[in-house]
Amino acid sequence: MSSESWRRVRVLINPKSGLGLSLERVRRAVEKYWDVPGTDLTYQVSLNAADGKAKAKRAIADGVDTLLVVGGDGMVSSVGSVVIGSKLVLGVLPAGSGNGFARHFGIPLDLDGAARALASAKRRSIDVGAVNEHPFFITCSMAWDAALVRSFEKSPVRGIIPYIFAGMYQFFEYSPQPIEAELDSDEQLRFPDPLVFTVANLTQYGAGARIAPHACPDDGILELVVVLRQDVPDLVADIARFFDGTINQIPQVVSRRFRHLTVRRKKPTPIQADGELVDMPTEMAVRVYQKALDVLVPVRHDR
Repeated sequence: MSSESWRRVRVLINPKSGLGLSLERVRRAVEKYWDVPGTDLTYQVSLNAADGKAKAKRAIADGVDTLLVVGGDGMVSSVGSVVIGSKLVLGVLPAGSGNGFARHFGIPLDLDGAARALASAKRRSIDVGAVNEHPFFITCSMAWDAALVRSFEKSPVRGIIPYIFAGMYQFFEYSPQPIEAELDSDEQLRFPDPLVFTVANLTQYGAGARIAPHACPDDGILELVVVLRQDVPDLVADIARFFDGTINQIPQVVSRRFRHLTVRRKKPTPIQADGELVDMPTEMAVRVYQKALDVLVPVRHDR
């Protein structure tokens, strides 16, 4: 077999992810299922978001056909933004706190299980959302659900418990501002005090919380989910619905499906995009790019 016909697989590791996996531990798990005849397997470490993007670009230039990302949703988003539109396929070995991407596609959350599942996974083209051309793959949020990310980032501990505490803190600190939304140029909505204003491409916030239970990754549609501040007590009373996939059955939850969305606010505040804060102006345009990213999905998962 000539070197030109080999499958080129590169593993890109974020050692600062929630699980803090070492290169040696990653190597043992990956090589068990991926170091097979006909495969050229290499490793790199992502020092930060900019470095991860640069190394993803290098992977494309080097002719890598499969890039395995070991990290959380933030790394998946930053690296994936470089891979959009290329021939490279992205595989995710989850090592973050929420792992919304992996949970949606049924990728095992343990390193060994994920490496095994992706080794026999199928290639699937999924949609990419973009807000003012900033891409996101899972969710972007523009109200309290974005502000709590700032509190969560200050916590030295990762996981669902610190995230809940961050949410409680921001619930009392956050001051909602009115949001106007225009969907597909034919529906206009005004929300006086939205606490939750999330656009979802996939089902998950992360950590098992499903903000958009019926979101489909390749239908060319995004989902808007809104909850007003005065309705939050009812939402808290039914908090289990976040995790059992029935949140959309709560009457106070506003849900819309769209391809294009224009959002207008009075104040420019950061939004959350795949778990990362991004500065945005008062007006934002949200759109979907259909089947713009190729990813590896376990063969038994058909969502």
